[in-house]
Amino acid sequence: MADFSKSKIVKLVSGSKYQRLFSKDSGTCGIKAGHVILEKKEEIGEHSTNDMEEALVILKGRGQLIINKEDYLDFEDNTVLYVPPQTIHNVKNTGAGTLEYIFITSNAK
Repeated sequence: MADFSKSKIVKLVSGSKYQRLFSKDSGTCGIKAGHVILEKKEEIGEHSTNDMEEALVILKGRGQLIINKEDYLDFEDNTVLYVPPQTIHNVKNTGAGTLEYIFITSNAK
């Protein structure tokens, strides 16, 4: 029988710019997740996935995933993006309203 004692439920905070959802500190084995809200023209800032792979679940808005400063993927709500390990990337809100998404990272090895 499955052990549900470590299962968790987290409610999304609607007004928070950044909300950590899961991490090793909260009891996961390696997965990290967060809820991000970017206002018009805001960006998360360039960073690397390092040894992690990342999925972005776009809940609301339009944006652009900038990869290694040269490749661009335009996206909108109800899409999921994948960012492979060792990738420098940034997420920018290019829409007229709020961009809201969930990121999920996991060790790729």
